[in-house]
Amino acid sequence: MSKTIVVGISDLNVARKGDILVTYALGSCVGICLFDPIAKIAGLSHIMLPSFSDFSNSNAVREKFADTAIEILVQKMLNAGAMKVRIRAKIAGGAQMFNNLNNMSLAGIGERNVLAVKQELMRLRIPIVAEDTGKDYGRTVFFDSDEGIMKVKSVNKGEWSF
Repeated sequence: MSKTIVVGISDLNVARKGDILVTYALGSCVGICLFDPIAKIAGLSHIMLPSFSDFSNSNAVREKFADTAIEILVQKMLNAGAMKVRIRAKIAGGAQMFNNLNNMSLAGIGERNVLAVKQELMRLRIPIVAEDTGKDYGRTVFFDSDEGIMKVKSVNKGEWSF
């Protein structure tokens, strides 16, 4: 019997054997779903910010940032038996949730998060095979570790799968 593994904000986890990874409240945050289809190992990260190096606090949680969380997630997947050359990515989130925001450090954060995720995946040579990013609404992501299917739900937009 499969179980559901919740991935919180600034968190990540790995699943296998049909377990489902889920993360809630993706607004400007990005959910990164990684999958090795042969080993049937899935990973999910919920990042909040683009770059650890832009953050002055060296004690910050590395799982919060695109440029550090993805690398940690890949390593956890490799430790579980995945092979890097087989890993594929699906991403969701990065919405513009605050249209009238005067705080320039938060303006466009969703778009910057998506860009940082794409740059990190490119650096690691992990192809993106599906994407649901941008727009102006939040998302919840479910990721199936058996088939690598990413299901996206949004309160006012319904649900769809990749």
